[in-house]
Amino acid sequence: MSGTSMDGVDVALIETDGREQIMQGPSLFCPFGLDDRRLLRAAMEEAVSLKDRTARPGVLADCERMVTRRHAEAVERFFEDRGIERKSIDIVGFHGQTVFHRPAERLTVQIGDGQALADRLGLPVAYDFRAADVAAGGEGAPLVPVFHRALVEGAGMEGPIALLNIGGVANLTYIDDGQDPIACDTGPGNALIDDMMLAETGKPMDENGEAAQQGWVDESLVRQMLIHPFFDKLPPKSLDRNDFTRERVKHLSVPNQSATLTAFTAACVAKVLAQLPKVPSCLIVCGGGARNPVMLNELEKRCRIRVTTAQARGWSVDAMEAQAFAYLAVRCLQDLPITFPTTTGIAKPIAGGVIVRPGLLKSVAE
Repeated sequence: MSGTSMDGVDVALIETDGREQIMQGPSLFCPFGLDDRRLLRAAMEEAVSLKDRTARPGVLADCERMVTRRHAEAVERFFEDRGIERKSIDIVGFHGQTVFHRPAERLTVQIGDGQALADRLGLPVAYDFRAADVAAGGEGAPLVPVFHRALVEGAGMEGPIALLNIGGVANLTYIDDGQDPIACDTGPGNALIDDMMLAETGKPMDENGEAAQQGWVDESLVRQMLIHPFFDKLPPKSLDRNDFTRERVKHLSVPNQSATLTAFTAACVAKVLAQLPKVPSCLIVCGGGARNPVMLNELEKRCRIRVTTAQARGWSVDAMEAQAFAYLAVRCLQDLPITFPTTTGIAKPIAGGVIVRPGLLKSVAE
């Protein structure tokens, strides 16, 4: 998995039946180099003009080769470092890198060559998970809710419970007993903070919220940023990483920018919680934001519910999305649905993704 934070590749091993049985294995993070990140940002700028999701003009072709190569290298290093026999793997789930997401235009683009990855690894690969949902009129995101539901039900937890993944974009899953999950993107996660830190300091992130801890929140700016049509929409809903900018806070100092943007991310989550059928008993946080104490404090203050982390539940904070796409790959093998009316707005639950094997292409998407 390479997410909207664009920080690197997460690799995770699970054993699962594609339903409630999930055994978590080891994981590995392989960071992108500085040149990789520059290429990714250039590709995102190039992708804005795309009308055909299969087109790879300009730097997009170079970036797709880089993304595929980095994922292959990450998997190979994972096998070597963890002593995993390649033949023990049934399938690899490959999300690719989202460079453009406009479901209203029936367009979502994740670069990454699944066939090239399958050929190099000599293993089946499931990829292109979002296209079938978007083609059917869905939001195409988020995709992890079915995995979140499996974790909650497998642990015997009683609903309602909410899981919040804070990557570049934040997304939430609401789970209540016996119901399909409700899900949506909530708004920016770490993206605006990361972009600000890179532009102002050259650092890729506000590690552990150290800058935000030294700043103060401009509440008037938080209120202004919340005046956006996205927040009036009910779930399910999704957004592109670049739908929001930090223009309103650029005049502030770095600590104050970080504190204000962190508060904005938490305020976005509170907006979605107010739209749910019931108030969740707790909010379980995963992704990079779970390691930011300022973010966790802001969530507790603004959402007014108990906030905990995936790690406190015995789940992975960092590798959960990589685990989720391994889980989705198994569901692809079994032609089980991965998106639902309550998670992406499609008319009925559908399977998605494409399975490729070395030298053989097989679509499982309708």
